[in-house]
Amino acid sequence: MRDGLETPRITVIGTGHLGACQAAGLAEMGFEVLGVDNDAGKVASLSRGRAQFYEPGLDALLRRHVGTGRLRFTASLAAAAEFGDVHFLCLGTPQRADCEAADLSQLHQVVEGLGPLLRRQCLVVGRSTVPVGTAADIARRLTELAPAGLDVEVAWNPEFLREGSALSDVLRPDRIVVGVQDSAAEKALRQIYAHPLAAGVPLVVTDLATAELVKVAANAFLATKLSFINAIADLCSTVGGDVVSLSDAIGHDARIGRSHLDAGLGFGGGCLPKDVRGFAVRAGELGVDKMSALLGLVDDINSERRELLVELAVQECCGEVVGKAICVLGAAFKPGSDDVRDSPALAVASRLHRRGARVRVFDPRAKVKAAAECPELEYADSVGQAAQDADLVMHLTDWPEFGAIDAERLGAQVARRRIVDGRNSLDRDVWRAAGWTYVGVGRG
Repeated sequence: MRDGLETPRITVIGTGHLGACQAAGLAEMGFEVLGVDNDAGKVASLSRGRAQFYEPGLDALLRRHVGTGRLRFTASLAAAAEFGDVHFLCLGTPQRADCEAADLSQLHQVVEGLGPLLRRQCLVVGRSTVPVGTAADIARRLTELAPAGLDVEVAWNPEFLREGSALSDVLRPDRIVVGVQDSAAEKALRQIYAHPLAAGVPLVVTDLATAELVKVAANAFLATKLSFINAIADLCSTVGGDVVSLSDAIGHDARIGRSHLDAGLGFGGGCLPKDVRGFAVRAGELGVDKMSALLGLVDDINSERRELLVELAVQECCGEVVGKAICVLGAAFKPGSDDVRDSPALAVASRLHRRGARVRVFDPRAKVKAAAECPELEYADSVGQAAQDADLVMHLTDWPEFGAIDAERLGAQVARRRIVDGRNSLDRDVWRAAGWTYVGVGRG
């Protein structure tokens, strides 16, 4: 830290979903923040108070703090090194193109560029999801590169942001985890997170390796829970059971809980699938073969859900979808987001198109990104337009708007009243009362 100054100045390096929300949130907590990105388009857009993705409330917060001057953006690592006392690394770690391991190239590129510019005492805090051991490697490399040497400390502070509620996850998280090597780093992070800590948010202080493992372990557990209930859904389909009632029943057990026990199309997005695969790879590298095998099975079960929904569509179209008009409700991988990375909904829509169906997609937020990802599909501006004369409706992203659809009114627009609920979140009694054939996943 700069000697004699009580409030640290903070840089956030990487301004994707995580970084932009982190920067805006820290500015809201009262800090001077400099966001850094090598994408000039992102820097220009954020400097105008606008993110290049949809996150509820983010643009308003960006405009507020860009307007006050508390939040600025730059493409210069040199400016970041000069400005910051604490540097948050919020770089993407996507799945590598050639295998299922994490691609750390963005992170390493920033470390190599920032390190030689660190000429005074500072704290570098990783927020990215990384294979265990990465933080220790970065600490060693920065000691080699930085003129400040051992005065550059490294800590790891894994993020638990959920798209659609990312700002509240920054400002009011359910826990804060910090992996530190000494008490000075812990003290600095306690100061930065003083507001949520004062509000009662629990703080877990641990070592670097454990902090890295916390995020991937949490995601692996959630993915396992989702794949487990989807495997149970298959069993329910076989014996005529109802997986929704089953989930409600076992969810009352406090040891299990109801969250993430929603059977259906499974999980997607830019984080959970690649984190599960990356964790499996790292576990295998470390010789923990049973963990690697377990996560491989979790991933396989999840991937199979997409073909299951395609087969349900074929079944409801009497064994053939060629030439059939299919309305797909949803393109984003989850509600509250315009993110279509590894979207189960879009994957199903594309597979139906390849089988010869005429697919019309409607999503409240993700139309532009979906059209860029899958231009071969048709895109509508409303539910009614997407469903006009449809032979089948498929509910694949559980936006609240879809739960509020008037089933009777929509029935007047379609060619046949048939709906496949890939999220098991529609009220099947309401749809059946309106004359629809309703099919859920694992619902008898």
